Amino acid sequence: MELIGYLGAIIMGLTLGFIGGGGSILTVPILVYLFHVDTVQATAYSLFIVGLTSLVGSVSHLKQNNIDWRSVRMFGLPSVFSVFITRTYLVKLIPDYMFSIGSLHVNKSLFLLILFAVVMVFAAYSMIKKPKYTEIEEVHVPNNILLIAQGFFVGEITGLVGAGGGFLIIPALVIMADLPIKRAIGTSLVIIAINSLIGFLSNHAGMQASAWGFMLKFFGVAAFGILAGSQLSKKISGERLKPAFGWFILVMGSFIIIKELFIK
Repeated sequence: MELIGYLGAIIMGLTLGFIGGGGSILTVPILVYLFHVDTVQATAYSLFIVGLTSLVGSVSHLKQNNIDWRSVRMFGLPSVFSVFITRTYLVKLIPDYMFSIGSLHVNKSLFLLILFAVVMVFAAYSMIKKPKYTEIEEVHVPNNILLIAQGFFVGEITGLVGAGGGFLIIPALVIMADLPIKRAIGTSLVIIAINSLIGFLSNHAGMQASAWGFMLKFFGVAAFGILAGSQLSKKISGERLKPAFGWFILVMGSFIIIKELFIK
Protein backbone atom coordinates (compact mmCIF):
# COMPACT_ATOMS: atom_id res chain seq x y z
CA MET A 1 0.00 0.00 0.00
CA GLU A 2 2.86 2.33 0.81
CA LEU A 3 4.38 1.83 -2.65
CA ILE A 4 1.01 2.61 -4.27
CA GLY A 5 0.79 5.70 -2.05
CA TYR A 6 4.11 7.07 -3.30
CA LEU A 7 3.06 6.28 -6.88
CA GLY A 8 0.00 8.42 -6.15
CA ALA A 9 2.34 11.19 -4.95
CA ILE A 10 4.10 11.13 -8.33
CA ILE A 11 0.74 11.34 -10.15
CA MET A 12 -0.27 14.25 -7.90
CA GLY A 13 2.94 16.11 -8.79
CA LEU A 14 2.66 15.29 -12.51
CA THR A 15 -0.87 16.71 -12.61
CA LEU A 16 0.13 19.93 -10.86
CA GLY A 17 2.99 20.30 -13.33
CA PHE A 18 0.77 19.61 -16.35
CA ILE A 19 -2.31 21.71 -15.62
CA GLY A 20 -1.41 23.85 -12.58
CA GLY A 21 -4.15 22.41 -10.39
CA GLY A 22 -6.19 19.34 -9.62
CA GLY A 23 -3.33 17.15 -8.43
CA SER A 24 -3.48 18.35 -4.86
CA ILE A 25 -7.05 17.03 -4.62
CA LEU A 26 -5.50 13.53 -4.53
CA THR A 27 -3.29 14.15 -1.51
CA VAL A 28 -5.85 13.72 1.28
CA PRO A 29 -7.37 10.48 -0.14
CA ILE A 30 -3.86 9.07 -0.60
CA LEU A 31 -2.93 9.93 2.99
CA VAL A 32 -6.21 8.62 4.46
CA TYR A 33 -6.67 5.39 2.48
CA LEU A 34 -3.12 4.34 1.60
CA PHE A 35 -1.13 5.66 4.58
CA HIS A 36 -3.99 5.46 7.14
CA VAL A 37 -3.57 9.02 8.41
CA ASP A 38 -6.49 10.52 10.37
CA THR A 39 -8.56 12.85 8.17
CA VAL A 40 -8.03 15.99 10.27
CA GLN A 41 -4.28 15.32 10.42
CA ALA A 42 -4.26 14.50 6.70
CA THR A 43 -5.58 17.98 5.82
CA ALA A 44 -2.62 19.48 7.73
CA TYR A 45 -0.11 17.15 6.07
CA SER A 46 -1.66 17.96 2.68
CA LEU A 47 -1.20 21.70 3.17
CA PHE A 48 2.52 21.22 3.83
CA ILE A 49 3.06 18.80 0.94
CA VAL A 50 0.97 20.74 -1.59
CA GLY A 51 2.54 24.05 -0.53
CA LEU A 52 6.14 22.93 -1.00
CA THR A 53 5.37 20.98 -4.20
CA SER A 54 3.63 23.98 -5.77
CA LEU A 55 6.54 26.20 -4.72
CA VAL A 56 8.94 23.91 -6.59
CA GLY A 57 6.65 23.88 -9.62
CA SER A 58 6.41 27.67 -9.71
CA VAL A 59 10.19 28.06 -10.18
CA SER A 60 10.14 27.07 -13.86
CA HIS A 61 7.21 29.44 -14.47
CA LEU A 62 9.16 32.22 -12.73
CA LYS A 63 12.04 31.68 -15.17
CA GLN A 64 9.61 31.88 -18.10
CA ASN A 65 7.99 35.06 -16.70
CA ASN A 66 4.67 33.20 -16.39
CA ILE A 67 3.67 34.74 -13.05
CA ASP A 68 1.43 37.79 -12.74
CA TRP A 69 2.38 39.36 -9.40
CA ARG A 70 -0.53 41.80 -9.44
CA SER A 71 -2.96 38.86 -9.47
CA VAL A 72 -0.94 37.15 -6.73
CA ARG A 73 -1.59 40.23 -4.57
CA MET A 74 -5.23 40.79 -5.56
CA PHE A 75 -6.24 37.13 -5.28
CA GLY A 76 -3.59 35.84 -2.90
CA LEU A 77 -3.89 38.29 0.00
CA PRO A 78 -7.64 37.73 0.62
CA SER A 79 -7.06 34.02 0.12
CA VAL A 80 -4.22 33.89 2.68
CA PHE A 81 -6.34 35.77 5.22
CA SER A 82 -9.22 33.33 4.68
CA VAL A 83 -6.94 30.29 5.01
CA PHE A 84 -5.47 31.61 8.26
CA ILE A 85 -8.88 32.30 9.82
CA THR A 86 -10.23 28.92 8.70
CA ARG A 87 -7.30 26.85 10.03
CA THR A 88 -6.84 28.87 13.22
CA TYR A 89 -10.49 29.17 14.27
CA LEU A 90 -13.09 27.51 12.03
CA VAL A 91 -11.60 23.99 11.92
CA LYS A 92 -11.17 24.02 15.72
CA LEU A 93 -14.82 25.04 16.17
CA ILE A 94 -16.06 21.89 14.41
CA PRO A 95 -17.00 19.46 17.23
CA ASP A 96 -15.49 15.96 17.35
CA TYR A 97 -19.01 14.50 17.34
CA MET A 98 -21.58 16.31 15.19
CA PHE A 99 -24.83 14.38 14.71
CA SER A 100 -26.39 10.99 13.87
CA ILE A 101 -28.74 9.90 11.10
CA GLY A 102 -30.02 6.43 11.98
CA SER A 103 -26.96 4.20 12.37
CA LEU A 104 -24.69 6.77 10.73
CA HIS A 105 -22.65 8.74 13.28
CA VAL A 106 -21.04 11.85 11.80
CA ASN A 107 -17.86 12.98 13.55
CA LYS A 108 -15.34 15.66 12.60
CA SER A 109 -13.17 13.32 10.49
CA LEU A 110 -16.13 11.93 8.53
CA PHE A 111 -17.57 15.41 7.96
CA LEU A 112 -14.28 16.73 6.55
CA LEU A 113 -13.80 13.63 4.39
CA ILE A 114 -17.30 13.91 2.89
CA LEU A 115 -16.82 17.66 2.38
CA PHE A 116 -13.55 16.86 0.62
CA ALA A 117 -15.29 14.29 -1.60
CA VAL A 118 -17.93 16.86 -2.57
CA VAL A 119 -15.15 19.31 -3.49
CA MET A 120 -13.60 16.52 -5.59
CA VAL A 121 -16.86 16.10 -7.52
CA PHE A 122 -17.00 19.84 -8.26
CA ALA A 123 -13.33 19.79 -9.22
CA ALA A 124 -14.01 16.90 -11.60
CA TYR A 125 -16.87 18.83 -13.23
CA SER A 126 -14.57 21.85 -13.66
CA MET A 127 -12.00 19.66 -15.44
CA ILE A 128 -14.41 17.64 -17.60
CA LYS A 129 -16.47 20.51 -19.00
CA LYS A 130 -15.12 22.34 -22.02
CA PRO A 131 -13.47 25.60 -20.87
CA LYS A 132 -15.00 28.85 -22.07
CA TYR A 133 -11.58 30.44 -22.45
CA THR A 134 -8.90 29.91 -25.08
CA GLU A 135 -5.25 30.81 -25.45
CA ILE A 136 -6.28 34.11 -27.10
CA GLU A 137 -8.86 36.10 -25.20
CA GLU A 138 -10.64 39.32 -25.99
CA VAL A 139 -9.21 42.15 -23.91
CA HIS A 140 -11.45 43.31 -21.09
CA VAL A 141 -11.03 45.14 -17.80
CA PRO A 142 -10.09 42.75 -14.94
CA ASN A 143 -12.88 42.41 -12.37
CA ASN A 144 -11.04 43.12 -9.11
CA ILE A 145 -14.08 42.78 -6.82
CA LEU A 146 -14.92 39.29 -8.09
CA LEU A 147 -11.24 38.34 -8.00
CA ILE A 148 -10.98 39.34 -4.32
CA ALA A 149 -14.24 37.53 -3.46
CA GLN A 150 -13.03 34.38 -5.21
CA GLY A 151 -9.79 34.65 -3.24
CA PHE A 152 -11.71 34.57 0.06
CA PHE A 153 -13.74 31.57 -1.12
CA VAL A 154 -10.73 29.55 -2.32
CA GLY A 155 -8.91 30.29 0.94
CA GLU A 156 -11.79 28.84 2.95
CA ILE A 157 -11.85 25.67 0.81
CA THR A 158 -8.06 25.32 1.13
CA GLY A 159 -8.19 25.72 4.90
CA LEU A 160 -11.03 23.25 5.42
CA VAL A 161 -10.03 20.35 3.18
CA GLY A 162 -6.29 20.87 2.56
CA ALA A 163 -6.58 21.16 -1.24
CA GLY A 164 -4.80 23.90 -3.15
CA GLY A 165 -7.86 24.98 -5.13
CA GLY A 166 -6.14 25.28 -8.50
CA PHE A 167 -9.28 24.09 -10.26
CA LEU A 168 -10.99 27.25 -8.95
CA ILE A 169 -8.02 29.61 -9.18
CA ILE A 170 -7.10 29.09 -12.85
CA PRO A 171 -10.56 29.87 -14.35
CA ALA A 172 -10.83 32.89 -12.03
CA LEU A 173 -7.46 34.27 -13.19
CA VAL A 174 -8.29 33.71 -16.87
CA ILE A 175 -11.81 35.14 -16.75
CA MET A 176 -11.54 37.81 -14.02
CA ALA A 177 -7.88 38.85 -14.31
CA ASP A 178 -7.67 38.45 -18.12
CA LEU A 179 -4.57 36.22 -18.00
CA PRO A 180 -3.48 33.81 -20.77
CA ILE A 181 -3.81 30.19 -19.65
CA LYS A 182 -0.06 29.54 -19.31
CA ARG A 183 0.39 32.66 -17.17
CA ALA A 184 -2.66 31.70 -15.09
CA ILE A 185 -1.12 28.27 -14.38
CA GLY A 186 2.15 29.79 -13.15
CA THR A 187 0.31 32.37 -11.04
CA SER A 188 -1.96 29.66 -9.64
CA LEU A 189 1.03 27.62 -8.41
CA VAL A 190 2.39 30.62 -6.49
CA ILE A 191 -1.01 31.29 -4.88
CA ILE A 192 -1.45 27.60 -4.00
CA ALA A 193 2.02 27.53 -2.42
CA ILE A 194 1.38 30.64 -0.30
CA ASN A 195 -2.12 29.55 0.78
CA SER A 196 -1.11 26.00 1.66
CA LEU A 197 2.02 26.92 3.63
CA ILE A 198 0.25 29.70 5.55
CA GLY A 199 -2.57 27.25 6.33
CA PHE A 200 -0.10 24.67 7.59
CA LEU A 201 1.91 27.14 9.70
CA SER A 202 -1.25 28.42 11.37
CA ASN A 203 -2.17 24.96 12.64
CA HIS A 204 0.85 22.64 12.97
CA ALA A 205 1.32 22.59 16.73
CA GLY A 206 2.17 19.20 18.25
CA MET A 207 3.53 17.72 15.02
CA GLN A 208 5.74 14.75 15.88
CA ALA A 209 9.24 14.23 14.46
CA SER A 210 8.10 11.11 12.57
CA ALA A 211 5.39 13.17 10.86
CA TRP A 212 7.96 15.67 9.57
CA GLY A 213 10.05 12.83 8.14
CA PHE A 214 7.05 11.31 6.40
CA MET A 215 5.86 14.64 4.97
CA LEU A 216 9.32 15.45 3.61
CA LYS A 217 9.57 12.01 1.99
CA PHE A 218 6.13 12.40 0.38
CA PHE A 219 7.05 15.91 -0.76
CA GLY A 220 10.30 14.65 -2.32
CA VAL A 221 8.41 12.10 -4.42
CA ALA A 222 5.71 14.63 -5.40
CA ALA A 223 8.38 17.22 -6.28
CA PHE A 224 9.91 14.76 -8.73
CA GLY A 225 6.46 14.43 -10.30
CA ILE A 226 5.87 18.16 -10.63
CA LEU A 227 9.29 18.77 -12.19
CA ALA A 228 8.63 15.99 -14.71
CA GLY A 229 5.13 17.35 -15.35
CA SER A 230 6.47 20.88 -15.93
CA GLN A 231 8.89 19.56 -18.56
CA LEU A 232 6.27 17.41 -20.27
CA SER A 233 3.80 20.31 -20.34
CA LYS A 234 6.10 22.04 -22.84
CA LYS A 235 5.45 19.18 -25.27
CA ILE A 236 1.91 18.05 -24.38
CA SER A 237 -1.07 20.34 -23.82
CA GLY A 238 -2.45 20.06 -20.30
CA GLU A 239 -5.92 20.88 -21.66
CA ARG A 240 -5.95 17.53 -23.49
CA LEU A 241 -5.25 15.60 -20.30
CA LYS A 242 -7.56 17.60 -18.02
CA PRO A 243 -10.88 15.87 -18.94
CA ALA A 244 -9.40 12.38 -18.46
CA PHE A 245 -8.02 13.36 -15.06
CA GLY A 246 -11.39 14.93 -14.26
CA TRP A 247 -13.15 11.59 -14.80
CA PHE A 248 -10.60 9.93 -12.53
CA ILE A 249 -11.25 12.51 -9.79
CA LEU A 250 -15.02 12.03 -10.22
CA VAL A 251 -14.67 8.28 -9.67
CA MET A 252 -12.46 8.88 -6.60
CA GLY A 253 -14.87 11.41 -5.06
CA SER A 254 -17.89 9.18 -5.70
CA PHE A 255 -16.05 6.19 -4.20
CA ILE A 256 -15.31 8.12 -0.98
CA ILE A 257 -18.94 9.23 -0.60
CA ILE A 258 -20.33 5.71 -1.22
CA LYS A 259 -17.74 3.98 0.97
CA GLU A 260 -18.05 6.34 3.94
CA LEU A 261 -21.85 6.71 3.90
CA PHE A 262 -23.14 3.38 2.66
CA ILE A 263 -20.44 0.68 3.08
CA LYS A 264 -19.35 -0.25 6.58
